[in-house]
Amino acid sequence: MAVTIKDVAKKAGVSPSTVSRVLSNHPRISRETARKVKEIMDEMGYHSNIMARSLVSNKTYTLGMILPRPAEELFQNHFFAENIRGITTQASRNGYDLLMTAGHSEQGELEAVTRLVKGRRVDGIILLQSRRNDPIIHFLQKEAFPFIIIGHYADDEDILCVDNDNVQAAFDATQHLISQGHERIGFVSGPPNLTVSQDRLEGYKKAMEENGLRMLPEWIVEGEFLQESGYRAMSFFMNLPERPTALVVVDDLVTFGVLRGLTELGFRVPDDLSLVSFNNISLAELSSPPLSSIDIGIYQLGYMASQLLIRYIQGDKPQQMRVIVPHRLIVRESSLKTLSRWS
Repeated sequence: MAVTIKDVAKKAGVSPSTVSRVLSNHPRISRETARKVKEIMDEMGYHSNIMARSLVSNKTYTLGMILPRPAEELFQNHFFAENIRGITTQASRNGYDLLMTAGHSEQGELEAVTRLVKGRRVDGIILLQSRRNDPIIHFLQKEAFPFIIIGHYADDEDILCVDNDNVQAAFDATQHLISQGHERIGFVSGPPNLTVSQDRLEGYKKAMEENGLRMLPEWIVEGEFLQESGYRAMSFFMNLPERPTALVVVDDLVTFGVLRGLTELGFRVPDDLSLVSFNNISLAELSSPPLSSIDIGIYQLGYMASQLLIRYIQGDKPQQMRVIVPHRLIVRESSLKTLSRWS
């Protein structure tokens, strides 16, 4: 016969309602009580009946996650894998499952989110990217449905989000190259409709302006967060009459494409071109040469997004709508070189 909440409560010496609160990770239950009840659950082989819990609490104990497009970004870019690892770790610890969905177009994404929300299949939504004038955000706001963005929504600052200070991060990356003696610095950006692309471009421009350095329009190239974007950018950059001596690149994956393109063209890093990138994924240290990269705390971004959304669903009003995860510049060989080749 299956073990019930009443069986667990009797052995733990608590009320059935206390066991229910432990199952829902209620903040008013002490750690000691929660630990004791969970130990007895394990000892008795108790497994929560999710359907029954949902009927009683009107909750699904499931978070929805909107995957980015193009789909190649998810499967090629280590950022999303590490980000999702942080989300799932925290969700699992709080007894929540994840339901992932995607669309082949902006309209497809909106339709997928609409199905999740209208069908009450999830308790909250996590958006892995922030786009300007996003119809998904407009819909979620209209429905008053719990959601959080990894990034920030420039069109409305009163939205729950976990983010880096990407303006300052790009400023720091550019300033590092300037400290190495570079004056001609270019920028390889991401899609212009993404807030992260805009913020990092702003930080680059701010550093250049504050140091009185020129920024030629042809020194700024936009693309996707894919290797191919970095690869294509090199054919353009390295054939300019006045080419940059250093680049700030919006993402490590894009930088791998930059390295491939430079190698095929017969250029070397950092001898011919210095590089600083973003995300500091594990492969950045293993590339040739090792990449200088801004560590943005990818795992922490996902972990905190999941944590804040669950607290919000449980009625814990956030003290601040935008939580900033600190960044740090990891300096490696790709940005360190004497100036003899750059004059």
